[in-house]
Amino acid sequence: MGVPDEPQRQIPELDDFRAEATAFLDRVARPRRGGGTAPAWGEGDDRVSLFRGATEEEVQAAREWRRTVFDAGFGWITGPVELGGRGLPARYERAYLQIERGYETPSRSPLGVSLGMVGPTLQHFGSPEAVKRWLRAIYRGDSVGCQLFSEPDAGSDLAAVSTRATRRGDEWVINGQKVWTSGAHFSDVGLLLARTSPAPRHRNLTAFVIDMHAPGVEVRPLRQMTGGADFNEVFLNDVVVPDAYRLGEVDGGWKVALATLMHERGAIGGAAGGGNGLFRMERLVAMLHHLGRSTDPQVRQAYARVHAGVAAAKAMRERAEAAARAGGPPGSEMSLSKLALTENLAALAHLVGLALGPKLLADTGEWGTFAWSEFVLGVPGFRLGGGTDEIQRNIIAERVLGLPKEPAAAPNRSSTS
Repeated sequence: MGVPDEPQRQIPELDDFRAEATAFLDRVARPRRGGGTAPAWGEGDDRVSLFRGATEEEVQAAREWRRTVFDAGFGWITGPVELGGRGLPARYERAYLQIERGYETPSRSPLGVSLGMVGPTLQHFGSPEAVKRWLRAIYRGDSVGCQLFSEPDAGSDLAAVSTRATRRGDEWVINGQKVWTSGAHFSDVGLLLARTSPAPRHRNLTAFVIDMHAPGVEVRPLRQMTGGADFNEVFLNDVVVPDAYRLGEVDGGWKVALATLMHERGAIGGAAGGGNGLFRMERLVAMLHHLGRSTDPQVRQAYARVHAGVAAAKAMRERAEAAARAGGPPGSEMSLSKLALTENLAALAHLVGLALGPKLLADTGEWGTFAWSEFVLGVPGFRLGGGTDEIQRNIIAERVLGLPKEPAAAPNRSSTS
């Protein structure tokens, strides 16, 4: 399964790579004002949102930019050469992304799940046929992937999924429903978890990649209280999937799911240390000065909490990246990072609520006031994505602190017969 290791190849000097990347970006994009720093207060987009959703135009712009970057050799820097990658260490990708932030380019957000979760999981577990069909297309932006895990009765408890896949020769027939699927309405391929046997929990699931345009796949957007509709429910009615599109072993899907969730928590947690523009401290300070709240003791304390949380998350993230560079597998620090993000977002929501007061709720037209309301409404949702906060705390307690596992729920002995 997966992509075979490629032979040792010569790696360019990092400074030469940076120069190559800068020359490419100079040709195709405009330098960002301030060299990639956040806009000054009163400049830029007057909207702050966590679940903004992507318009059709934004998705198309992201895909076209991805093709431009991929064809220039910067779209899959760590990927295998035979599939269009550069075969370079992760530090080269980090260097490129740091340079790219200094230019005006389309947002990567519409492709976040596709590149951060679906692609890496497919590369590790996919058959040669599935890899050939989907992997290069995902990293080039020709195809967009989504994650079909959660169900109405199986959110954080993925082992309880009821979507079923029944084998029929060299094919599988899938029936069921998924929900809270980000970007399904513009996706081409879905990473799906289904029940395939009556075996015990965690040993009865199989993972697949499915064509989102196949007969029997129906996508219905879900309207959020923030006003957006980035999430969807997906109905699967006799969807036929070739066995070649299975990921990993039959009934071995739990291993695939865990690997995907680690990628997801790493991608989400990366924003906890300031990777998300929401945590640009200089812009928050400018906002507090603009509102005349910078000397208020309560506001100052709330700002200090945000600042300390972001600094701690950044240090934790750097430690995890150092372990990854040393060849260690991703561990429970991904749960710590994800939990840190939700705590930092909650602290930021508290800060802007204190600083703005009624301006958070009343759309007076003043720049940077009511625009935060969508962000505040979206913060609770982040406590659910990538595994709930309660799930993350259990992981940290059991795997980091060595505390005993939660006791199993007592069986229901009541009789209804």
